Amino acid sequence: MEQLHPSDPSRIGGHRLLGRLGAGGMGVVYLGRTDDGALAAVKVIRAEYAEEADFRARFRREAEIAAEVDTPWAVRITGADPDAREPWLATAFVAGPSLAEAVSAHGPLPLRAVRILGKALAKALQVMHAQGLVHRDVKPGNVLLGMDRPRLIDFGIARGGEHTALTSADAVLGTPGFIPPEQAEGRPAEPSGDVFSLGCLLAYAATGRLPFGAGTVEAVLYRTVHDEPDLGPELLADPELTGLLRTCLAKHPDVRPTAAGLDEALTEDTPGEGTDWLPDPVVATIAERAAALLALPGIEETVADPKAAPAPGGTGPAPSRRRFLGFAAGAVLAIGGGTATWLALREDDDPEGTPAAARPWVIGVQADLSGPQKAAGLAQERGVRLAVDAFNSRKDKPFTLTVATADDAGAADRAPAAATGLISNPDVLAVIGPTGNATVTPCLELYGEAGLPLLTVSALASAFSVADRRSFFQLGPISFIQGSALNKALARQQGVSRLGVLCDRDGDGEGWQAILNASRTISGFVPGATVYPRVVPGGTQDLSPVVTDMLAHGVDAFFYSGTPQGAARTAAVLAAAGYRGHRAADYVSMGPEFLAAAGPAAEGWQFVAPYTGPEAPETAELARAHQAAYGTAPDVWTAEAHDAAGLVIDRLVTAARGGGRPARAELLTALAQGTFRGLTKEYAFGEDRTVKGNTYFLHRVEGGRIRYVGPAADPAVG
Repeated sequence: MEQLHPSDPSRIGGHRLLGRLGAGGMGVVYLGRTDDGALAAVKVIRAEYAEEADFRARFRREAEIAAEVDTPWAVRITGADPDAREPWLATAFVAGPSLAEAVSAHGPLPLRAVRILGKALAKALQVMHAQGLVHRDVKPGNVLLGMDRPRLIDFGIARGGEHTALTSADAVLGTPGFIPPEQAEGRPAEPSGDVFSLGCLLAYAATGRLPFGAGTVEAVLYRTVHDEPDLGPELLADPELTGLLRTCLAKHPDVRPTAAGLDEALTEDTPGEGTDWLPDPVVATIAERAAALLALPGIEETVADPKAAPAPGGTGPAPSRRRFLGFAAGAVLAIGGGTATWLALREDDDPEGTPAAARPWVIGVQADLSGPQKAAGLAQERGVRLAVDAFNSRKDKPFTLTVATADDAGAADRAPAAATGLISNPDVLAVIGPTGNATVTPCLELYGEAGLPLLTVSALASAFSVADRRSFFQLGPISFIQGSALNKALARQQGVSRLGVLCDRDGDGEGWQAILNASRTISGFVPGATVYPRVVPGGTQDLSPVVTDMLAHGVDAFFYSGTPQGAARTAAVLAAAGYRGHRAADYVSMGPEFLAAAGPAAEGWQFVAPYTGPEAPETAELARAHQAAYGTAPDVWTAEAHDAAGLVIDRLVTAARGGGRPARAELLTALAQGTFRGLTKEYAFGEDRTVKGNTYFLHRVEGGRIRYVGPAADPAVG
């Protein structure tokens, strides 16, 4: 939770506002407290959206319907005012993680817990459907795991985050990966669609994976409409549950059970008061969230909040923070445990009213500092530190920056803990990282829920498009675009007309997409240019037969995508055949491993990469600073991480000059706007927060070294 801004109201509809839970394009969600100590999430819609045609009528209609939903398994609506200048809606506050956070941090749930969760959510949907309400967005992020029971939230009232429209009867809403086929095809949302989404949610809870896979939005929606779900071995261990979920995920709505039928078919007991149905690590997280209520920061005054403001309907001051802690303590102590008891009894650690300017300003780095990509992770950490050091050396700096690091070792199962460590530090304003694709998805939901900006320079997969991107920026061009960048270098600039592409399936899916991109775009650079493609299965050691075949088909250039070892084997075969034409490889093969394995056969090979090199003239000053600080030349990715930190610093300085320390949500908005000129290129972002332009850089092996050649100008994509 973030502190209130000076321009925020102090009260809304009988709620004393305690802080900001989140903010998005449509409005702000506050944590509020009533006079009797009850907590609420208060959603306030910005006035400009309230003036849209039919907005208030739809808001009022759906608020009235939702108010009739009386079930312990859905969050309760406690108040609303659709006629206010800025319409608002209050719901009971649940101090617990979302299902998405819990699975990301602690892995899939046991199958018994999946059954219990399914029964509880089916009961919630049963009541909603009886009242004529269709949720339209049943997903793990909309299920909160409280210390008394799970609850479904956000059912068809207003969309936060990146959504810019309220729901209506004919709106197509939802999250790819959980949308039913009929909704993906643009047909109206019906109760049976909620059952399909719940089936996807339960499959995710049991496996930690989307049943229709990852990838681009279009690919996921296509598989949702046409393919069968992949339920995995975890679910197949329970044939009864597997069969039930397959029925929920039927393509035709009439085949699916109703919510009431699903409730009846799930034979597990409904969870009672408590968390004994959940794994211990999840229970610990719920307890921590509840205990955090006892450490709420002092409530700073806002423009509408003079000191000792009277309580609504009375003449005395609003209830004190100490009185509120009494309410919170009763809830937390019900969990039991020494930590909760200590938190309830301790004095405040920090003085209330600490000026925002006096708090530390911190940039976080989540990186692989001890795993397979530790060289890249260390290079990025150093790039961030050099940018911070340069800023702190300025005499006119409005604040001093520090750096906090979290090592995820390049492992997906360690990424959530690393992210949580940075998120839990309220002074971390933005995070640079993670280093690799594998560690991004497990922590996106966590950063999104926290509203903490996450800027990656080297995780460039396209598969994150269906994930929670609320806080996520990709500062490098998507990796498969290297295919067209390569065509720019080979076809247009070097005269290639017959490109041989060799896809080694030992590589990752991004390399395969780069091959496709190269094949589809070459004729756009040189009319009449053609491609001869070959694919070898994973595990193939002898590449000579396929390389010989490609030479026999008259190719005048090679593009290999796979692994450094495979690229070295390809180089050896071509060298033995006396081939001296153009040779290039996917940039994931670029590095010391390829040079060592290929030896002299590496000479002349080329790479297009989304980073510069230590010899790039535009980064010469950074290279000197790196040499002075660390005694070595910078590695690849150092300059790009330096640019990422420079972008964050630029926006922080602007905020400091305009009114002080920004909240995370304000910085998130500022990062997405305007442009920033870094050392390597200019940065601007599209609506999905991927960098505009597809700037790649050409590298070539010369004299046994990989040397930086220069930018490969923005290539055509189509």
